[in-house]
Amino acid sequence: MTSHTGAGHLPEAFNLEALGGGRFRASSIGDPEVHDVVFGGQILAQAILVSEAAARETAAGGAEPGKDLSSIHTVFSRVATITKPLEIDVDVLHDGRTASSQTITVHQGERICARALVLRQAPAADFLRHQHPKPGVPGPADCKPAEARGLVVEGTEVRVAGDAGTWDSSEPTGPPELNVWIRPPGELTQPEALSQALLAFATDGYLIGAAMRPHEGVGQDMAHRSLTTGVVTHTMQFHEPVPPAAWLLMAQESTHAGRGRAFGRAEVFAESGALVASFSQESIIRDGRRPDARL
Repeated sequence: MTSHTGAGHLPEAFNLEALGGGRFRASSIGDPEVHDVVFGGQILAQAILVSEAAARETAAGGAEPGKDLSSIHTVFSRVATITKPLEIDVDVLHDGRTASSQTITVHQGERICARALVLRQAPAADFLRHQHPKPGVPGPADCKPAEARGLVVEGTEVRVAGDAGTWDSSEPTGPPELNVWIRPPGELTQPEALSQALLAFATDGYLIGAAMRPHEGVGQDMAHRSLTTGVVTHTMQFHEPVPPAAWLLMAQESTHAGRGRAFGRAEVFAESGALVASFSQESIIRDGRRPDARL
């Protein structure tokens, strides 16, 4: 297997097997006896690592090097099973002097499970600079620890600001907001792509909870039981380097829920206040007892 540099301390799913010709194979995290569905955050993380590997290969072939991951937009078309390896293909649409683009397809045999469109851009000097300020929420030291529940990579610390709770359907209601501190595992010398992948993994699982929070008697503990839930699109932009193995605040809000769907957006801040990333997500939240509830 070809191990992504710096990923030796992480689950095997972060070690990608390069098959040549822009093709990769990867395993998945989870217990198929409990829930045989690949977590979308894992697919996001693996797509980022594949994008970086393809960019390095393209640069080695004489194209313009040195482009950073700028954005990734992913559509989850079908569920993938944990019991089979994921096959990941990358195609370079364009590689120019200042920008490049790729499509990344995740499949199991003939079954396409997800497809991502990636934009990479060469670094440039500031012409204008501003950012949205970090919310005035307590720091991680003053927030209560929370169970990871498979929503982050094993070894990630999770703390929720305030008294927000979205997992248990008996939790009190609140605004459709969720401020979550995470500190992924890692090493200070790890590649930027790995820090981005660890963050991307964590961005997938909390916006559905934010959408549920205002509604009494609804919680993420009902997912895949009496509720059908799932992410259908996820878009992420990277603004600044992601500090490795450091606390990051995901400030999330669900701006709309209705017609069986929910939409949310979020900003990711370093403890210093720097806005390092933003993301948005469309998901489904439906009564699982109805015949039209399936993905």
